[in-house]
Amino acid sequence: MVFSSTIFLFYFLPLFLIGYILIDKKYKNYLILAFSFFFYQWGAPRFVYLLLTITLIDFFIVNKLHESEGTKRKIFLTISLLLNTGLLCYFKYSNFFIENVNLVLNNIGVKQVEWTSVVLPIGISFFLFETLTYSIDVYRRVHAPLKSVFDYFTYILLFPKLIAGPIVRFHEIADQISDRSSFENSENRFLGLTRFIIGLSKKVFIANTMGKLADDIFMMDMNSLGTTTAWIGIIAYSFQIYFDFSGYSDMAIGLGRFMGFKFIENFNNPYISQNISEFWRRWHMSLGRWMKDYLYIPLGGNKGSKYKMFFNLWIVFVISGLWHGAAWNFVLWGMFHGFFLILDRLFLVKFLSKLGRFISILFTYIITLVGWVLFRSETIEQAKTYIIKMFVFNTSEDIKLDNHTITMLLLGVLFSFFALIKNTETKQMDFYNGILTKRFYLTASPIIIILLVLSLSYVISSGFNPFIYFRF
Repeated sequence: MVFSSTIFLFYFLPLFLIGYILIDKKYKNYLILAFSFFFYQWGAPRFVYLLLTITLIDFFIVNKLHESEGTKRKIFLTISLLLNTGLLCYFKYSNFFIENVNLVLNNIGVKQVEWTSVVLPIGISFFLFETLTYSIDVYRRVHAPLKSVFDYFTYILLFPKLIAGPIVRFHEIADQISDRSSFENSENRFLGLTRFIIGLSKKVFIANTMGKLADDIFMMDMNSLGTTTAWIGIIAYSFQIYFDFSGYSDMAIGLGRFMGFKFIENFNNPYISQNISEFWRRWHMSLGRWMKDYLYIPLGGNKGSKYKMFFNLWIVFVISGLWHGAAWNFVLWGMFHGFFLILDRLFLVKFLSKLGRFISILFTYIITLVGWVLFRSETIEQAKTYIIKMFVFNTSEDIKLDNHTITMLLLGVLFSFFALIKNTETKQMDFYNGILTKRFYLTASPIIIILLVLSLSYVISSGFNPFIYFRF
């Protein structure tokens, strides 16, 4: 079940919102848990009970960890980490591992390993992040574990962020699980629904249209692809993945806010970045923070020689690439970004700063687009051919765009780069944080209602409605 589906928008969400408003405070978490279970069960009925079982076992392991001292704490932490990472490795990487083993065996003339492909449960990577931060935060004594197993299930299965984030660290949300009264009010409910509708609009109007365009171009014969078409295709994909994922994050943050949860922001106008380091401070921020605190720093972070720091940085982004998908193009994508992060620290940030803001943003966006080719392509060979087509200035016949696609493409440009206007980012954050006047609410309300009506109409009439990050 996706947030932009008819079943969610016309049945699941209204029932949940009405029930959440009417139900007594002491039963709200049980309502969240029941709807979250149904939400995940709808999309992955074969796996929901397995994940519940693993979650239950992990709850008791972490309780033992909390009660233990010395070596026993490390043992229980290791068991918890192995349990959860083992689950991810089996479901997400076993097919990839066997495929590569068979490729090697085939090249040396040895019989291949027989294997039944494993189906990937939706959102399992985000499930892993939540369980790991719980175990590690308790181990580090940042926060005590939850007392109730039902509260723990609520934390893990909370449906707004279960499938595709944002990645919520345990210690930041632990107290909100038991008491959200200070944040649960009519203003936050209005802001939450407003944020949800904005995210839905970004998804169904821009992301879906750009996704259809990108798919059409990437399915073309690469050998006859024109340079202009190649650039249009990858620019369209850059807007698809941004408005798809940031739109989902808006919807998740908005739903959380309606319930009294305060989730962290996940995107901050990444395409106005002046270098790749800044891009990763603005793109999927919850992932970047998680990687920094739970992977980069434990590896040594900035400690030691600069070469050790570069290696740690590079390894983190290789792992990040592999986390996004079990394929070599994702690994290359991670290596590609890790390489430019190292260049940033060596000389690139200083060099770009001398060229001025516009040139820096343009250069960074082009580098990001090349990375998105690696990310979007089905094979490394396709990515290689596509990148060549982008820069050979081939004058082959280019794709013709209809007026709707052109309009959404222009809107993608506008809302990707509008934060270049002075004070725009400040006003955006004021909106996110609820620092607004009553006049704003009166002005915004009819606009939001119009967006909702148009979005619902689009959802009903359109059959193209993927969510990119569900497969991660």
